Amino acid sequence: MHILVCIKQVPDTKIIKVDPKTNTLDRRGVPAILNPYDAHAVEEAVRLKQKYGGQVSVLTMGPPQAVAAIKKCIQIGADAGYMISDRAFAGADTLATSYALTKAIEKLTKQQPIDLILTGKMTIDGDTGQVGPGIARRLDIPPLTSVKKIEAINEIGREIVVHRKLPDGYEVIQSTLPCLLAVEKEINEVSYSPLPNMIRAARYAPTIWSVNDLEDVDRTQLGLKGSPTIVGKMFSPPKPEGGKMLEGSPDQQVKQIIDVLLKEKKELFLVKGGA
Repeated sequence: MHILVCIKQVPDTKIIKVDPKTNTLDRRGVPAILNPYDAHAVEEAVRLKQKYGGQVSVLTMGPPQAVAAIKKCIQIGADAGYMISDRAFAGADTLATSYALTKAIEKLTKQQPIDLILTGKMTIDGDTGQVGPGIARRLDIPPLTSVKKIEAINEIGREIVVHRKLPDGYEVIQSTLPCLLAVEKEINEVSYSPLPNMIRAARYAPTIWSVNDLEDVDRTQLGLKGSPTIVGKMFSPPKPEGGKMLEGSPDQQVKQIIDVLLKEKKELFLVKGGA
């Protein structure tokens, strides 16, 4: 079984800032990491390989430094890594990104058929959760999102059973293979990398393709040209202010609260009676 995991290198959002002049992410001095959701996707793919056999490949689109994210996946236990890197891909939104990755997947499929594609639920720098389903739509395979557990895979019958997370529980879904799974963090705990994997990752050189290495590419669907989404403005949310301690008797405190609410021009709903 050949499992492909689509990953992304993202800025560490714990310390990222927004440039007040350009309203864009200021990535200067911000370390890049493997998207946390994608790490769980790679871990799950490795566990499936250990259970059913086969191979795990990872694929990403990004600048040359994104090789570090592939090396991290090799540490987790992936077998091979591929990256598409070209200025033609720069500025891509989720639509253009899914198109470029799909073209790379089509190239990979010709080398070795893919039985299952995994992605993280979303990336922490975009939070859209659109790329995975976009890839599935372009490949015309079923997309299963918010997957919290893979129950079983029937390689002979070409079927998979998963648990899909819901707000008040989960649902069990059976799908045909190949399909795409966008997984939740709770699907597993990422294991510590054994020393042999770390040594292999340090020496590993992934396969890198430019746009010219892909076949039948419509360049109008790449990068900024292929991105209909426009970010009008980006800003950091205001920092929460400290609370105000109310003083006095209960009646005085109630009056203070009412004064604050009226000042903020918020509606009051007064209910007579009650406890």
